[in-house]
Amino acid sequence: MNQPVPRADDIDVVELRVPCKAEWVALARLSVAAVASRLHFSIDEIEDIKLAVAEACTNAIQHAHGSSYIEIRCEALSDGLRIQVRDYGRGTRPESIRSRELEDERVGGLGVFLIRSLMDDVSYDVHPEQGTQLIMTKRLPV
Repeated sequence: MNQPVPRADDIDVVELRVPCKAEWVALARLSVAAVASRLHFSIDEIEDIKLAVAEACTNAIQHAHGSSYIEIRCEALSDGLRIQVRDYGRGTRPESIRSRELEDERVGGLGVFLIRSLMDDVSYDVHPEQGTQLIMTKRLPV
């Protein structure tokens, strides 16, 4: 049986590159769940992380026109988990992502709302010609 990895001061990194296709989202979810379980997150927290990653990957697939793959980077921090989801397509304007509200009638806005409600910190770095990077952090309970 696998034993938890002892905590280290340096950051452990797991990287994954998957095709920009819906059928690969499950692999991203499971990979991130494996990292989160090694960091002693609860089952409920792992489910939240998996859902946030699935939404981030789905958004990349839907909006990253021209990107052939998605990169997922997990950084095991001393106090939690930082996940970066990156595509290299021509995506959505950053101001349209930040201005979406729950009351918005567009269905696409709900994914962003879910990510923000499930994770502790969320930020976007959107470049129309260089792709989009979403950074999500989930902290371990104190």
